[in-house]
Amino acid sequence: METARVVDRAGAATALARAYLDRELPFEDRYAAEAALTALLDDPSSKVRAALAEALSMSRHAPMQVIAALAADQPDVAAPILARSPMLSDSDLIDRVGDGREGTQRLVAERPQLAMGVSAAIAEVGSLESCLAMVDNPSAEIAAVSFRRMIERHGHEPRMRVALAADQRLPSDCRHTLLVQLGEALREAPLVKALVGAARAEKLTRDACVRASLTLIETIDPDEHEALVEHLRMRGDLTAGFIVRMVAHGKIDFFGHVMMALTGQSHTRIRGLLVNGRDLAVSALLQKAGLAKPFHRPLIRALSVWRDVAQGRRVAGAQEVSWLMMESIGATPGQSGPAAESAELAGLLRSIHLDALRENARLQAQAIAAA
Repeated sequence: METARVVDRAGAATALARAYLDRELPFEDRYAAEAALTALLDDPSSKVRAALAEALSMSRHAPMQVIAALAADQPDVAAPILARSPMLSDSDLIDRVGDGREGTQRLVAERPQLAMGVSAAIAEVGSLESCLAMVDNPSAEIAAVSFRRMIERHGHEPRMRVALAADQRLPSDCRHTLLVQLGEALREAPLVKALVGAARAEKLTRDACVRASLTLIETIDPDEHEALVEHLRMRGDLTAGFIVRMVAHGKIDFFGHVMMALTGQSHTRIRGLLVNGRDLAVSALLQKAGLAKPFHRPLIRALSVWRDVAQGRRVAGAQEVSWLMMESIGATPGQSGPAAESAELAGLLRSIHLDALRENARLQAQAIAAA
């Protein structure tokens, strides 16, 4: 080893490692081989150490001290060990992630069957590239808190937003946070400000986020409703306007979870009121949820319509329901007009109705084009 060329030493390292792993050596020879493998860690050429790492990377019977030293070596030597070795414990991998080297972190993030604790370490201190690699790893176990941490640290990066949005493991509250971040990015874009002005950009992005939130409700599993409601409540997004939009668009199951969060009532109690509760009882529920009196009549009207739709007594959509909600407060054309305290609510309902008209027209045009 002292006089041989690098290529010969690398070949010898590979041969020695394979002989050791065959496990057919007598005890004394095996002991001597382990000592020789340990001595190879001091070889001045990284090519020799890399050959050793490659030969030992897939084995569960390699000497632990050799694996630990190779895992802490320079990136080109450590790569096969970090990527594949079954001998590295979760604690070992977390220590390597904590070293802060981007290449090391990325190799750990790409490991098959990545444990939740290691994923948490990458989410906490990993570089953007290592976090992207972990999100792209379908076998990685990633906790909800780790998704949130990656959004906090790297959510401003478009590549991270795209990768997370495409990940089916992403919890609903994190998906909503991504929507909000995207809206904020669009609002602050110089082109958007130049075209519509800062105030108009603020309103457009806010409205777009609300609509996107309604669409999100349709795409998530009902088991996630409670978590998303709590997320929206903590953010202060469970406004009266959002609730009106939600009910107008028929998100009644989600509305039930909202009422549970705002009133503390049980699921059975809320469900009973939504299915066959009298108007006075529903109004009392809305009052307990903190909704002002002017909102009660249109919400009760909408709930009544959606109840009929669910029971098969009528056919209606957001366009018809929003019109009936407007009618309930005297906000439709030809009526005397709503009371002063309902003027803002009337404007909201008109906006919902116009959005529904546009969406229905768009769908009809697409159907005609497809035909």
